[in-house]
Amino acid sequence: PKKALLPIIAAIGGMVVPALIYLLFNPAGEPHKGWGIPMATDIAFALGVLYLLGDKIPLALKVFLTALAIVDDLGAVLVIAFFYTSEINFLFLIIGLAILIFMYMGNKLGVRSIIFYAILGICGVWTTFLVSGVHATIAAVLAAFTIPADVKIKENIFISKINAYLERFKNIDPTENTPTLTNEQLHVLEMMNEATLAATPPLQRLEHSMHPAVSFLIIPIFAIANAGVSLNVDIDQLFENNIAVGTALGLLVGKVLGVVGFSILFIKLKIAQIPDGMNFRNLLGLGFLASIGFTMSLFITSLAFSHEEYQTQAKIGIFAASLIGGVIGYLILNKNSKHKNK
Repeated sequence: PKKALLPIIAAIGGMVVPALIYLLFNPAGEPHKGWGIPMATDIAFALGVLYLLGDKIPLALKVFLTALAIVDDLGAVLVIAFFYTSEINFLFLIIGLAILIFMYMGNKLGVRSIIFYAILGICGVWTTFLVSGVHATIAAVLAAFTIPADVKIKENIFISKINAYLERFKNIDPTENTPTLTNEQLHVLEMMNEATLAATPPLQRLEHSMHPAVSFLIIPIFAIANAGVSLNVDIDQLFENNIAVGTALGLLVGKVLGVVGFSILFIKLKIAQIPDGMNFRNLLGLGFLASIGFTMSLFITSLAFSHEEYQTQAKIGIFAASLIGGVIGYLILNKNSKHKNK
């Protein structure tokens, strides 16, 4: 538990401090609504920078940043759900929650069909949450918790079953001179397939099947759709309020202070422990990588502001902080790894 606690604490610090810094610069008016923008860390970009360093970076750092970014992402989703929603229609919200309970009961009763959870999750939970006024991003998170994440047969039993099926398959006389299989061969392959499905958690199977579409289609479209910034920006207009400054400093300074400060504080209090292979320089480098907001920050920007000028100011702050934070984080971690290699 102590090992798992530190990235959670770091993520909380990395959400609270950026929001406070933003509010310090934008205490009132419509700019005040953007306090959630610098809270988010972009998992894909932060890990992408870290993986550029390859084997020079200890595995503990990659695990730490992944855990931090996941907790941070969940925090951002909760902020969207509770603070960036329209008027709530409680009837549809109650219907959505009832469907969630039904999905959870299906899990406990042993329903492992992905189609079952997909239909109820998308047509039921997602749709009712969308109509209710609660932002639909929270529906996906809640629905995911209801999908089975366990296996029906353990790994050792699966291995013995597959070995037995393979031996049986080898001993079947094949149909000569035809490209098709015998009925007995088909039956054995079906049993192997059933055993494979029973040994794979439905949630993991769903995630694995969705990964290519999400990584190469959905996320790029999402990023492009939310990233549009007009380069025809009046500098005086850009700084007529503190949205850009609050966003940039919230990410670049707030993330580092939150991640590093909260981590050191709880380590000193002996509530959490630092992972093996990590030191203060590594932690500082990860703090700067956490300042890469990009997709989630851009998404919250579109929810926080209806005024196009305010959106542009926030986006420029996000881009500036993400670029500077990513470069500084890379340089710190790369220098540290070179020093260790010597």
